[in-house]
Amino acid sequence: MTRQLVFATNNRHKLEEVVSKIGEQIKILSLDDIGCYDDIEEIGKTFRENASIKSHYIHNKYNLNCFSDDSGLSVDALNGEPGVFSARYSGEYGNHQANINKVLAKLKGTANRKARFVTDISLIWNSKEYFFEGIIEGTIRKERSGTEGFGYDPIFQPDGYDITFGEMSLEEKNRISHRANAIEQLIAFLEEVS
Repeated sequence: MTRQLVFATNNRHKLEEVVSKIGEQIKILSLDDIGCYDDIEEIGKTFRENASIKSHYIHNKYNLNCFSDDSGLSVDALNGEPGVFSARYSGEYGNHQANINKVLAKLKGTANRKARFVTDISLIWNSKEYFFEGIIEGTIRKERSGTEGFGYDPIFQPDGYDITFGEMSLEEKNRISHRANAIEQLIAFLEEVS
C-alpha cells in the first residue's frame, strides 16, 4: 500500500517540484486533495516558524502526517530581504514580476549581488515534528533571463552556473535547488522510518 503524506500547499509549482523529486514511493496529497481551503496565516519571523505553523495547522485539524515548507530569497545587500516576505515583497501576494522589479530596483548600482534561496521544511510524522533545511548560494542578475520556474528564478544565478534558475529545466533545477536539497533530507528520513 502506498504511503500518503500531505504537502501543506496549493502552490502547483512547489507541488510539481516535490512530486517529481519524490517519485512514486510516497503519494503526495495537496491541500486541495484533502479539501482544505483555509487561509493559513504565516505570521512567523523565520522560514522555519512559518513552515511549522502550516504543518501544525494541518496536523491538528486533519490528524494526518504532513509537511510544509517556507522558502524565500535572502539578499545580502538588502539585509536578508525579501526573506519571509518573498512572495509578497511588492505588497501583492504572488505578483512575481512586481517582486522581481522591487529587488532589481533596490539593488540598482549595488556591486554586492550575493544571495541565497532557503527552504525550511517542517514534517509532522506520527505526531512528532522534524525540520530539514536546504540552501543554495548564488547571485542576483541585473536583468531577467529565462522563462522557466517561478518567483525570482529568472534573476537568480546559482554559484557554479552561468545560467539562472529561469533558464533551467525542472529536472536541472531539481538536482541543485534549495527545495530539492531539503526534500532529499526529508526523503532520507522517510526511508529510515518506514
